[in-house]
Amino acid sequence: MRVLVVEDDVSIAEPLTSGLERQGYTVHWVATGADALNAPEADLVLLDLGLPDLDGQVVCRRLRERSNVPIIVVTARSDEIDRVTLLDLGADDYIVKPFGFRELAARIRAVTRRASPAGDAAQPRPVLAAGPITVDLRTRRVTVDDAEVELTPKEFDLLAYLAEDAGAVRTRDQILRAVWDANWWGSTKTLDVHIASLRKKLGDPDLIETVRGVGYRLVDGTR
Repeated sequence: MRVLVVEDDVSIAEPLTSGLERQGYTVHWVATGADALNAPEADLVLLDLGLPDLDGQVVCRRLRERSNVPIIVVTARSDEIDRVTLLDLGADDYIVKPFGFRELAARIRAVTRRASPAGDAAQPRPVLAAGPITVDLRTRRVTVDDAEVELTPKEFDLLAYLAEDAGAVRTRDQILRAVWDANWWGSTKTLDVHIASLRKKLGDPDLIETVRGVGYRLVDGTR
């Protein structure tokens, strides 16, 4: 698997690159946002926020605009708003410095598993339908009343998870584990932000129901 490491600190980038290569990854290391945007296509991006030329959030957004490549943000910033913003911009996960290599490797495996549904033992249905919503898992397209809706990769994953069993209640913990990480430790406000964004984009907030104290349910068209 090809990993693009975007990190300007040599003392971090060199051991990180060496560790990933020992794990069998093919690593391409760049030190600037401009070089990241011009780098060859990768299967996963490790993106530092503190770059010398472009803000990491800008790089994340531009990468996401042109590709669904999994992006893990590596940041020294601990502010929750920054992390939520990055997830909204399309990052798949984040890890805060300092971190252990084993934790990073586990996050890489989790993100790539979520990005490769074809590797699952049970193949998902290619198209899911719930009321006016249609979710095409193969093309990652969503329509509401036959009108296409543009979603971020994480919004799509969240909607697809709810649509897998429309009408059933998914607990907050189930959603965070399935859509973000089996060992998710971040704020659950991230889920609320994505639910709010989904409701707005779907055009009808009632399509996703809140089950107070439990979680969320995607309506199945039988209300």
